[in-house]
Amino acid sequence: MALESFCSLNTSTLCPSFTKPRLPNSGYGNGDDDSLDPTVSLYNSTGFQVPTNYDPNIHLRHVIGNCEGAPRIEFNHGTTTLAFKFQGGVVVAVDSRATAGPYIASQTVKKVIEINPYLLGTMAGGAADCSFWERVLAQQCRLYELRNKERISVAAASKLLTNIIYGYKGMGLSMGTMICGWDKKGPGLYYVDSDGVRFTDNLISCGSGSTYAYGVMDSGYDYNMTEQTALELGKRAIYHATHRDAYSGGTVNIYLMKEDGWKKVSADDVYDLHYLYAKEKTKQ
Repeated sequence: MALESFCSLNTSTLCPSFTKPRLPNSGYGNGDDDSLDPTVSLYNSTGFQVPTNYDPNIHLRHVIGNCEGAPRIEFNHGTTTLAFKFQGGVVVAVDSRATAGPYIASQTVKKVIEINPYLLGTMAGGAADCSFWERVLAQQCRLYELRNKERISVAAASKLLTNIIYGYKGMGLSMGTMICGWDKKGPGLYYVDSDGVRFTDNLISCGSGSTYAYGVMDSGYDYNMTEQTALELGKRAIYHATHRDAYSGGTVNIYLMKEDGWKKVSADDVYDLHYLYAKEKTKQ
């Protein structure tokens, strides 16, 4: 409100074209009432101007001109992300391939989002969804620090993200992310997705290649392992996932979270790792 007064902002005339949508048959509402609140982004920085009673399926049928049956639009995603706790901190390992169905769109995607010096987020699902909402989370975490004069806990950060994206459940978000960090209680690791699921564990993997990563982790994971062993295990798990999963690949990026914050440890091309591990196997 103070910002509105200072800027002499008249919210009644803000974005007038959004106040009465004129698409009566598109699933947005009847168009006679103010279905959109034009000031939603002023009072809620995590809010979008979206119509009330909005059904994505009805909207998509209208867009593609198919009024019978569900729209045949499938959003295929593929990735491998992994994070686990051990006695020395938290290891985060990800690949870097982005796919659009069978098409490899990029080999250099940054799937670890640096929220702040003590918090990391991973990206699985829709790249735009994960990237945007974790940036919003970074903003909210910074505001928390300014208000409370202390860092937000890992649990609180994950809960905050869950609450934000749950408000958009059923509206097409595709997110499977892990929030990793270090707070007063030590290392923290939480899984959050766009369906409102949130849980914590010592070992979590997400993405189309996660089953292969879990296979490697189950054979070598030990909470009391050394830092070097933990880093190598994470790297091997992602590599083997990229070898078996066509939707994962590119570069294996490894991060280590400790009491003094996170650091990026390595970035290895899976091509180089393939021949490195092949030589080791031949020697045995």
